[in-house]
Amino acid sequence: MTRPRLLQAACGAALMLPLSGCITVDTPDKPIEINLNVTIRQEVVVRLQRDVEQLINQNPDAFPQPATPPNQ
Repeated sequence: MTRPRLLQAACGAALMLPLSGCITVDTPDKPIEINLNVTIRQEVVVRLQRDVEQLINQNPDAFPQPATPPNQ
């Protein structure tokens, strides 16, 4: 290491010493709370609709379909 580089390194270290006490990492007192406002209603409705359609197709006698009116 050359003399100017050594001097720069020493000055840099001397400047960093007072700052080392300012930086602290501490755990929070309260737990971290993540609030997710997510609506899952659509997924549940789709799943129920598929289940009902499958149930109707498997048991056509238990769920009679209404007669469709003729086209006028």
